[in-house]
Formats: sequence, C-alpha cells, structure tokens
Amino acid sequence: MCAHVVVAEDDPKQADLVRRYLEREGHQVVVVHDGRAALREARLGTAQLLVLDVMMPELDGLDVCRALRAESALPVLMLTARTAEDDLLLGLDLGADDYLTKPYSPRELVARVRALLRRGSAAAIREGPATGVLSVGPLTVDPLRHEITAHGRPVDCTPAEFRLLEVLAGRPGRVFTRAQLLEHLNGIDRYTTARTVDTHVMNLRRKIEPQPRRPTTLLTVYGIGYKIAEVPRLAP
Repeated sequence: MCAHVVVAEDDPKQADLVRRYLEREGHQVVVVHDGRAALREARLGTAQLLVLDVMMPELDGLDVCRALRAESALPVLMLTARTAEDDLLLGLDLGADDYLTKPYSPRELVARVRALLRRGSAAAIREGPATGVLSVGPLTVDPLRHEITAHGRPVDCTPAEFRLLEVLAGRPGRVFTRAQLLEHLNGIDRYTTARTVDTHVMNLRRKIEPQPRRPTTLLTVYGIGYKIAEVPRLAP
C-alpha cells in the first residue's frame, strides 16, 4: 500500500537515501531534520507513519514519541545507533511500534514500513458486521473503527497495543502466553522479547485501569502470561 510517510532524520545523506527507497515503493515522503519539525508534521494529521531518528536537534526522537503518544496513535518506526536493550525498551515504553538500529539496510527499513502500514490498516479493512465489537466489563474494543473505550472514556493506543488488547478481549478468561501474544503482533522487530509484551501491557494498564498497580481488567497469570478478566454471569 502507498502512504504518506514523514521521515525525521538529521543526517541529510541518510534522509535522502531513506526518501528515495520509500518513494521507489510508491510512498509520498516528507523529510524533516529536527524533532520539532517532526512533531509539527505529525500533528497535521495527514501522515500515516513516522520514521523517527532518536538523536536529533531541537527535540530528540524519544521526546517526540512521548509527546505524540499523548495525542495520537500514528505508527512510529524509530531509528537509533543505540543497541542496549534498555534503550530499545525505553522507546517501546514511550509508544514506538518498531525499532531499527544503525547501520541498517534500506531494504529492511522499507519492509518494516510495509509491515507497520499493513498492521495499522488491518482494522480498517477487516470485513465483518458491526457486531464484531468486543465488550468485556468496562472495556470495549471496536476492530472496525479501531477504537477502544474503558470505563466510558476513549483510549488512544499504538497499533501494537491495540492488537494485544483486541486479541485478549476476543477471548476473555483465556490465558495467552507471551510467546502467543508476540505471534499476534506479526512484524515487531528482531529485538522483540517477552519483556516487550510486558512493556505494552504496562502501558495499556496505565490507559485502561483506574488503578494500574491493582489491575482488575488486564490481569497477570504468574508464570504463564496475561488475560482479560471474564465478567461473571448473573444467576437466572
């Protein structure tokens, strides 16, 4: 699929290389060279994906991602020279959907972009009636509209967070292992580990639980994985 992609990279040569490869794929590409410009472009509402370098002037990529996630679910592919696991997980914790470490293959970047766009649009192209809305206690997940509400309030999620919640809410009471949840994410990068799932769950709890440290909806099953609490049926 062709999309409007914003590339935020302060190295002009690297930015031009990424632009050329993405345009060759058919995408419309806007290049910016600092964090404030990246945030400004993302807030226009026309972008479908942001390729975001971590080390940039004005505002670094982590700060851009943090600000963006407070107001948007725009898919974010982060580029970084940092390889430590804690740095990678920090980006995911802030809401990045995928990571590439430098140096990287431009062809791999194009493939990652393709996977993120496909995953982000899956709900919009999913076939099925409106009855596909999933309601479990205070939680409602609408795959057709790509919307989530919790306790009557709308919840903004990254595509990865939405997919996890959609899978869990589709089978309330069933326990999913971390490995099973990773399979459902379908396209998270090579640095994805069980800790990545834990990070997404922690972020979701902040968004859907009144008391994130005492969750009542998104539960941990120790030693196994996670589940959505099944609502007890009332006796007739």
